[in-house]
Amino acid sequence: MCMRKLLLVAAIFFQLTSIGSASSLEYGNVESVDLNLKDHEIAVTFLGLDDGDATLIQGSTGENILVNTGGEETSEELREVLGTYGVKEISTIIITDTQNLFVDELTQIISQYKVRQLISTPEIANELSGITEVEIVPWKEGTTQVLFPDLSAEVLFAGREKNEGIDFTLQFFKHRLFLMTSSSQRVEEKLLTKNLDDVTIFKVPNWAKEDSLSEKLIQYVNPQISILFESEEHQPDPDIIYDLQDTWSEVFFTKKHGTITIKFTENNYEVFTFPVEKEDYS
Repeated sequence: MCMRKLLLVAAIFFQLTSIGSASSLEYGNVESVDLNLKDHEIAVTFLGLDDGDATLIQGSTGENILVNTGGEETSEELREVLGTYGVKEISTIIITDTQNLFVDELTQIISQYKVRQLISTPEIANELSGITEVEIVPWKEGTTQVLFPDLSAEVLFAGREKNEGIDFTLQFFKHRLFLMTSSSQRVEEKLLTKNLDDVTIFKVPNWAKEDSLSEKLIQYVNPQISILFESEEHQPDPDIIYDLQDTWSEVFFTKKHGTITIKFTENNYEVFTFPVEKEDYS
């Protein structure tokens, strides 16, 4: 069995020092991470699992939001990383599309972490309505919602076709994060009509596999930082990586950098990467 471990000391206390700086922390196996969030601060962590897409959003008063739950076989890893970040309860889970919907895993997380709200597309929300008793909120294009103080979401697109799902932005003071899920010509035509000229962090859709993202949209979004999740089945398209770098976007890969935490204050942000090691157990 292949396991991944964060390479960190037992407890790490972050201090925000500059705008957009990055630090790589490589120490012993971690027991806990203290993000030391103060009022008007949040942290967004892109989890470096063996496979799949999972993002943890944490607020200063202990709120936790989970966007997707990783791959079909990464449930143990997910729980280990959540424990490392001190997550005992999750207020909201957002499932962006059917590729990230694993019902058995989802119901277990809802029970274990006392989830109060589940957000997804109208189609997935309808599918899950008879499975769980938590509040289910369907997101469609144009939906806006305050997730917790100082943090709001806006849905730019919500599709139901192949390779489509929820594409949404998160606004925290002047910082804007674009979590893109869909990869189709239809969604790109729609997004090119949206105001996306102030994106700080861009989560690249569909593991950046071939034809999942056009050069035109990359230049339109023009992000400061781009995040690519790891997939066991798909390799990132070198042309997409080149196009991202050509916009001077700093590109982070969960396969290379591990878990990636970005801590935001009202005016600044700092990126911390937590490399991982793989150990094989027979």
